[in-house]
Amino acid sequence: MCQLLGMNCNTPTDLTFSFSGFAQRGGRTDQHGDGWGIAFFEGKGVRLFVDRESASASPVAELIRRYPIKSQNVISHIRKATQGQVALENCHPFVRELWGRYWVFAHNGDLKDFHPRLHASFHPVGSTDSERAFCWLMQELAKSHADVPSVAELTLTLRELVPRIARHGSFNFLLSNGQALWAHASTQLCYVVRQHPFTQATLSDEDLSVNFAEHTRPSDRVAVVVTAPLTTNEAWTPCAPGELLVFVDGAPV
Repeated sequence: MCQLLGMNCNTPTDLTFSFSGFAQRGGRTDQHGDGWGIAFFEGKGVRLFVDRESASASPVAELIRRYPIKSQNVISHIRKATQGQVALENCHPFVRELWGRYWVFAHNGDLKDFHPRLHASFHPVGSTDSERAFCWLMQELAKSHADVPSVAELTLTLRELVPRIARHGSFNFLLSNGQALWAHASTQLCYVVRQHPFTQATLSDEDLSVNFAEHTRPSDRVAVVVTAPLTTNEAWTPCAPGELLVFVDGAPV
């Protein structure tokens, strides 16, 4: 199964610390070596980096670890292929446009016999069940709303649509349009909210610690969502199976 990492903040923040540990799971501390990717929102724009190489060995991943791109919404993914060959077009996150905004999606799981009818402008480029699910979600959101709705309305619509996919198997995913971060837990997902008073955190996959109090302001707030806890000394909150959470300004709504 793949692994997910997402970040939602109330001010542009870099993901270098969390990504440093997360990337080690792409072939070094875990077996997820079939590609990886990361997407950063900057205003309405998106920086997308994907690579079919393992995250622990990829020169592109090393760039991300050293280049502190600041964003309020980030989605990253390391892949262990279940459907679709190891190829660039099958690397998550996937990006589509709807209502004049970019949407970014990454999935951890395995959907059996999921071949929905796609009849609008959303079609997969690769051969994964994940991209099919994303295209169907975008199609049904476009059918449900004439223009970009509020985060609350989008959450209600997603809560109606997601179970129709989740019944086909495990469907842990992260989704963002730059305004919020949606996280759905099917089997395993957890999160932590970092806010004042900030403390020191130590990665579980790499010998690295950081004192967030030295790099933040008291008003900063950061939510990190991941498949399995990244640190050994923070209180990670597990998501319940079937739970859909939405994070805005660094906190679950």
